[in-house]
Parts: sequence; structure tokens; C-alpha cells
Amino acid sequence: MIKKIFFLCLLGLYGHAFAQKNDVVEDETASSYNLNKPEREQWLKNTGAGLFIHFNVDAQLGIVISHSLVGASDDFTERYFNDLPKTFNPTSFDPRGIAQLAKLAGMKYIVFTTKHHAGFCFWDTKTTDFNITRTPYKKDLLKEFVEATRAAGLDVGFYFSPEDFYFLHRHGIPISRNVTNLDEQLKKEYAEYNRKQTEELMQNYGKIDVLFIDGDPKETVKETAWKLQPDILITRGAILTPEQTLPGAKITQPWLSPITMGTAWQYQPTNDRYKSGSQLIQLLIEAHSKGGSLLLNVGPKADGSLPDEQENRLREMAGWYFINHESMNDVHSWVVSKEQNIYYTYKAPGTLYAFIMDANEWKEAERKTFLLRSVRSTDHTKISVLGQNSKIIEYKPDLDVSSRFRQQKQGLEVSVVKAQRIYDDHRWPNPVVIKLENIEPVFAEAAILQTGSSKISALGTLVKGKVLNYKTIKPDLAGFYYRPYRGQVETLYADAWKKTGPVKISADGSFEVLLKDLKKDVAYEYKSFGLQENVLIEGENKIIPRK
Repeated sequence: MIKKIFFLCLLGLYGHAFAQKNDVVEDETASSYNLNKPEREQWLKNTGAGLFIHFNVDAQLGIVISHSLVGASDDFTERYFNDLPKTFNPTSFDPRGIAQLAKLAGMKYIVFTTKHHAGFCFWDTKTTDFNITRTPYKKDLLKEFVEATRAAGLDVGFYFSPEDFYFLHRHGIPISRNVTNLDEQLKKEYAEYNRKQTEELMQNYGKIDVLFIDGDPKETVKETAWKLQPDILITRGAILTPEQTLPGAKITQPWLSPITMGTAWQYQPTNDRYKSGSQLIQLLIEAHSKGGSLLLNVGPKADGSLPDEQENRLREMAGWYFINHESMNDVHSWVVSKEQNIYYTYKAPGTLYAFIMDANEWKEAERKTFLLRSVRSTDHTKISVLGQNSKIIEYKPDLDVSSRFRQQKQGLEVSVVKAQRIYDDHRWPNPVVIKLENIEPVFAEAAILQTGSSKISALGTLVKGKVLNYKTIKPDLAGFYYRPYRGQVETLYADAWKKTGPVKISADGSFEVLLKDLKKDVAYEYKSFGLQENVLIEGENKIIPRK
């Protein structure tokens, strides 16, 4: 009970800013209880990334996964449930190849959609005929996935939706995301249906490491999974899972963010916009630096093969991870997650990794100098650039490419050269990682910035913030960043942040700023910041709705 209360209190601080859907901020886990073992949650915090696979019978149509059934005509619904299984035959699904590629890209686990909202099951279930064995494919595809994932040395994860449109359809209930008209008998049947399916998943495929529960009713699934597999880590349904976005600040509790490569979960052959490989690598770094795990989604084509766009991006991530693997494996958050656009991970005792995100214009053989304000050197400090020896650069034998540092009053100054050829054109655009050994933090505890409420008036929009640990940590000044809010899947395409001038902090840790330049009919997102010993620390993102 104490653990549950503590968890809910944390959600009160952080949960409001996570699952942003259609400009509405929701808390997906506030009513949940959590029986995950501490060591399993710690495993997730130490795990940089996992691969998510969204796949369904409607991949044949290249449309949104499952959701087209909500509000669909009788003709559409009947043909969906009756005709699509007759032609679904993903013979090119290669779970071993996918698992090997995921491992090269730094993934530690893979989560597969055993059943999405439509109700189509990818295993040989006894509960329904709407499953993979009743298609031309005939085989238990889930079994193949489990065996291949284990063979690659990765942990096995299942996505499961207790929300089941096929169940509703068979019982003559209109398909909706908000079903409230079930009588008690039907509720029991629905729960029993989910219980039996969960039992099959938990009993027939060996040890399952991760379970992602999406939709309601969750409780029967959770209880059954924890009963049959006590060591399973339940993510959505028990811990924070901000979707299509990352938290704006470092979070101490375990969390993961499921994020798509483009805008779609399932493969959409047209009208999708993919993030670049560099953007995906940056998301991976940012998630880990803030204490979480990136669950990066791919969607196979109807035949089961990965689209070239998705495979190519995973290959680019594999190249970056091969160079920089130690900065992502068994590391933790630093005292701050970042300084401006330099992110950090930390490995005790005393090894820090600084990710230089703005590396696109950094030319090979060029020396750059960076000031790390949260870092202090010791008598035994050493620095290097991961992947290179900092002694030799191709075709320039006389160039000094050594890595060096100098302790300054305002921070640790590091000077390094980009000296490894990764692409033929010498223009590897991805983050460079500087390794700093035997260093110390400038301060042991960072300020915790809470982004507060907003209030619109004739004078402008008043935004508030607070330093939660102000009694012990007193930042010098505070302020806010703000920009137009483009939607939850548009974060990487949003405008640059604007920064207010710094303001003084009151004795209780609170501060506020009046924003006067916001446009009408435009939603904005904002986040607080504080200056602690010249280190800028950010708070969580919040939304100012349209006026």
C-alpha cells in the first residue's frame, strides 16, 4: 500500500504532462497498482531501448491499425472480420533477422503486438477463430517471434489489448473506445475472455519479460500475468508510458516512451513522414539521459518484411551504437540530464558520457571546444572520444587529433577532434560522444523544477513554476521556454523554443512570468527552467490551450 501511495503521489507531480492526445493532457496510469519487482524496474532504467512491432491483419490495406473499425459501416466491419483473414499471409516475416538487427541497433528487448484492439490474435488461441492459424499462413507466428528473440539474446515482450472489437462485434455491441453499456454478465464474460487469452500467453511461451497492456479492462490481465509470471515487468498499466513524446525533465521513477519512426504505428505505404536516423538516435540518447527507455516502433508490410525506410534507419542506429555502445549500456542519469544541447549518461564510479548532439555541421578533422558547467575534473581525469583513438586520422598524419581538457572557473573545458571516418563522404552527421573518466559533479543535488499552471487574461498569459526542493537547493534565477504546440507526433518538427528573461524566485520557491506575445487561436507548450551555479535545469512540458 505504501508503494502504491508513493507511486500515485509521483503521478501527481509528473503524470499530467505525459500522454498528450489531440491537445488534451491525460494521465493513463493514475488508478493503477504496481506489483513489478524493484529489480525488474531497475533493469528497465538501465536499458536504453527496445523495439516495438505493430502488426495486424489490416496491414494489407496500409491503414491505421484497428482504429478504422470505430464508427465503421456494417459492410466495412463484416468484410474486415470475414475477408481480411482469408488473404493475410505474412510469409516474409523474418523474426530472426529483425531480432539480429534490433540487437545491432542497441535494443535490449522486443515487444510484439500479440493482439491489438481489433481482436486478431497472432497465436494459436483456443478462444477465437479470429487468429493467425485460420489464415493462409496457418502457423503460430508468435511462437516464431519468441524463439527468434530469445535466440538473439534479447528479452521477450508482449503487447496485449484487453479492448477487443471482435468480441464486441460478436455480441452485437457497437464498436467504440468508450463502451459503458455492458451488463454484469457480459462484463464477466469479457473479463473471462481476457483472462483465458492472458493465461495462454503466460503459460505457452516460456518466460515473458515485458508486458505492455493497452486499453481496458486491464485489471484481469494484470492480475493473471503477475500470478503466472511474477517476474514479468508490466509497463503500460503499471508505470509511466508517455506516448509519442519524451518527458521534458529527468524522471526518477521507471518509464518508457513508445515512439513511431514516422507518424504511424502500423506500416502506411503512403502519406507518412519518417524521422531521420539522426533524429531517432537523438531520441534514444535523450530518453536514456532522462532515466527512461525508448520503445521504438516498426511496422512490417503485409507480407511480414520490414519496409526499407525502417530497416535503413535501424542500420544507421546500428552504426552509431557500434561506435558508442558503452555510453548506453548499464548507465544511469547524471546529476542533470543535459546542458543546453549536450546530454549525459553516467557510469559509477566517476565515468561520464557527454553527447554532442549538434554534430551535423561538425566536419571531419575539425577541432571543437565545449564547456561543461556541471562537471569538475580531478587529478586523475582522462577524456577520449568513443570509437576513435584520438592519435591518428586518415590522410592527415601530421594533424594533432588528441583529446584534452582544462578546468576553468566556470566549468570543465574539453577540446576534441572528430577523427574517425564513418561515411564515404566524411560527413557522419550523428552525435559524437566524449568519455570523461574520474570526474565529479559540481553539485550533488540538482534543483527540481515544476512547471505550474497558466492563466490567460487581457494582459497576456501568466505562467507559473516552482522549485520543489527550494529549501535545500536555491537556484539563482528562473524562467520559461515556450513555443507553438504542433501536436504530440510533431515534436521533432516544432518551432525553436523562445526563452523568457530570468526572474527572481520567491522564498517559497515559486516564480512566474507574463507572456505577452502569444497569438490567439494557437496552442502553446511551455516549460520552466532554473539556473543553478550557471547550469540551466529544465522542468516538465505543459500545454496552454487555444484561446
